[in-house]
Parts: sequence; structure tokens; C-alpha cells
Amino acid sequence: MAQNKPAAILALARGATSEDAAQEAGVSGRTVRRWMEDEDFQADVRDTRTEMLQHAVGQLAAGAVEAVTALREALKDTDGRNRVQAARTLLDATLTLRETLQIEERLRVVEARQRNSL
Repeated sequence: MAQNKPAAILALARGATSEDAAQEAGVSGRTVRRWMEDEDFQADVRDTRTEMLQHAVGQLAAGAVEAVTALREALKDTDGRNRVQAARTLLDATLTLRETLQIEERLRVVEARQRNSL
């Protein structure tokens, strides 16, 4: 892989335009557009973006624990409006998470049945 490709891959994975990626990689926009026609290069951009998103999800999950702790503390606030808002937020999040987990479980069952029928 050319020395400048990794910089272009990272820039494109972050959502940069081909021109911006070219500038970061120190090559012409035409060069980046040519690279973008290559399936391996496209796969590298997708893989890099997926890795970045996985990292972001991990960071969100870590922050979620702190957020729930803060909301639970807000349930004890002396201001009733803060307690009500915290309660609503917790209930909404709980219901959304429950629905998501139910959908994931149903999908697992469907996928298992599909695998077993093959």
C-alpha cells in the first residue's frame, strides 16, 4: 500500500470528501478518486469506519453507566421537576432497551431456525 493511502483511508472513513482526503494524504484529488475505484481500497475504508464505530459504541457504553447513575441520583433531587424528568428518561430508556433486546432475541431464534433448516 502506498505510503499516503492510510491517511486517505482514515480521512474517508471519517466522512471527508475525496478532495479533503487528498489534501490530508498529500496527493491529488484525482489520485484519491482513482484509489476509490479499487475494491480493496473501498474495503479498507469500510473496515476502518467499522472499527471507528465499534470504538465509539464502546465509549458510549462506558458513558451509559455514568449516565444512568446520574439519572438515578436525579430521582432523589429536591426539585420535583428534576425527579420527574429523570424518571421519564429512565423509563423511556428502559422501554427502548427492552424492545431492542426482544427484537434481538427474536432475530436470534429466526436465524437459528433458518440455520437448522439448511
